[in-house]
Amino acid sequence: MPRRNRPAKREVVADSRFNNTHITMLINRMMYGGKRSTAQSIMYRAMDLIEERAKRNPVDVFEQALRNVTPAIEVKPMRVGGAAYQVPVEVPHDRALSVAMRWILESARARGGRNMAEKLANELLDATNGQGSAIKKKDDTHRMAEANRAFAHFR
Repeated sequence: MPRRNRPAKREVVADSRFNNTHITMLINRMMYGGKRSTAQSIMYRAMDLIEERAKRNPVDVFEQALRNVTPAIEVKPMRVGGAAYQVPVEVPHDRALSVAMRWILESARARGGRNMAEKLANELLDATNGQGSAIKKKDDTHRMAEANRAFAHFR
């Protein structure tokens, strides 16, 4: 990573079916070996399953799940003196969204189930309802930040 200046943020093109950039971002993170069409078909099948099960707009369910999993605060190790402290810091919006998508995908991949579309649909539905392992991961992160609040002055 360059020290002097940050690279420019790339524009994410909205997906063709739902016209949503967050769906494209999740498809990009889901992709293995450049297999975009496979990742898209998995995502769209998961959205169809969500629509069938929840009887709601799948994009609304997806956005609600992202909002529920997105962390507000995390801990970063900082060296002060000779010791490394876990200092709680607020998460920038771009990183928070990226972390939330990563947690949802990790949780979906770790789930038991028949195929990835079904596992992803179940994880998104659970995250929408405030349960599931992605939500647990967010709660653990917030709990760790709360426990290390005494070191917040090192920020």
